[in-house]
Amino acid sequence: MKKVHFKIIIIITTMALMSCGGEKKKEIASSDSSVEESSKLLIEKPQLTFGFIKLTDMAPLAIAKEKGFFEDEGLFVSVEAQSNWKNVLDRVIDGQLDGSHMLAGQPIAAGAGFGRQAELVTPFSMDLNGNGITVSNDVWSKMKPNVPVGEDGKPIHPISATALKPVIDSYKDEGKAFKMGMVFPVSTHNYEIRYWLAAAGINPGMYSKENIQGQIDAEVLLSVTPPPQMPATLEAGTIYGYCVGEPWNQQAVFKGIGVPVTTNYDIWKNNPEKVFVMTKKFIEKYPNTTVAVTKALIRAGKWLDAPGNRKEAVKILSMPGYVGADEVVLANSMTGTFEFEKGDKREMPDFNVFYRYDATYPFYSDGIWFLTQMRRWGQIPESKPVEWYEKTIKDIYRPDIWKKAANLLVSEGHLEASELPETDGYKPATTDFIDGKKFDAKDPIGYINSFNIGNKESEEGVSNIE
Repeated sequence: MKKVHFKIIIIITTMALMSCGGEKKKEIASSDSSVEESSKLLIEKPQLTFGFIKLTDMAPLAIAKEKGFFEDEGLFVSVEAQSNWKNVLDRVIDGQLDGSHMLAGQPIAAGAGFGRQAELVTPFSMDLNGNGITVSNDVWSKMKPNVPVGEDGKPIHPISATALKPVIDSYKDEGKAFKMGMVFPVSTHNYEIRYWLAAAGINPGMYSKENIQGQIDAEVLLSVTPPPQMPATLEAGTIYGYCVGEPWNQQAVFKGIGVPVTTNYDIWKNNPEKVFVMTKKFIEKYPNTTVAVTKALIRAGKWLDAPGNRKEAVKILSMPGYVGADEVVLANSMTGTFEFEKGDKREMPDFNVFYRYDATYPFYSDGIWFLTQMRRWGQIPESKPVEWYEKTIKDIYRPDIWKKAANLLVSEGHLEASELPETDGYKPATTDFIDGKKFDAKDPIGYINSFNIGNKESEEGVSNIE
């Protein structure tokens, strides 16, 4: 009987100790959980729909979805391909999309008064570089004798538009207009192809308040063609060249219908390309959701630039719901190379950058560059004082949201504090352009006045076109 009592006492004591241990574990687990929960944002709108155009630089959206970064933030996101950039802009403004992959110039133009006007905001820059200028095989055969070659017999890059000038002149002598495509009037592509042409003394045409075609005094007629239609339009002979993002330059090489002659890395080294855009109304109504989206996109950008991840990214982007192009075409540029003439594949590790060089940070200076080009070409028809540039861009580019998102990622261990840029929102002045011009975002008027072709500003604020 004593033995039985003793056994019962031991069992009760053991159970009590286990119970205490369990309670202790529960307390610890509860404590850990509360720490984790305290760093989580209270999401006001978990169900979201985002838009994109079928280009490789939509990659951060695809990766944030496929790798679960949106879900980690409590977001349930649908991504939908859109037919063209105008449709993207309209659907974001009208609230049919909660946000979208967008041309960097679109939210800026909407705020600066060119085209459809609205209060749009970008807290996240999607990538650097990623565009090329391609010409038809016929045009390339006429350009090629004007292009210097190296010891290996291959063209020396970057190729200046001076090689294209005699071709344009020959078309003019025959009474034919030289036509090229770009993706949208306020696209980086429009400003890049204009920059490339004008650097060689070729007038790409001016805009005015009355004439929004941008073809006043043009030696090259630039017109809008949606990115996926570029190769077919080139092949049909409707245009003789174009500026577009990937995979549509490499597609021309793959199909044997055209030759990329330069990339935007050569026109402006490490230039900003696309941005992620929401309305001001959205970010004010759903501030935590906005930060959560930005967190997921920053993580996606970092994942894309981590060594070894690009092959998987190419597989994801090749899916029909994203870019839908062949893996071999996507890999040509996404894996650190770029093919010019067929067989002339060159190492270009920075052709697509999604995180390095602070690629995700929305720098005011990047936005101001777009404003200078809008003013240079007449999309902004009136002179503006220097302070207008900074005031305008600070309403659109929102590094404060980016910083909030990035600091949370640091606290959660997804980023190192050293990865956050120490900046006032401005990059240092640079001459990394094909013409060597100096761009200082704090002196936009001086930059505009440095060009031979385009609007000029006088100190009194009076402008004229040269």
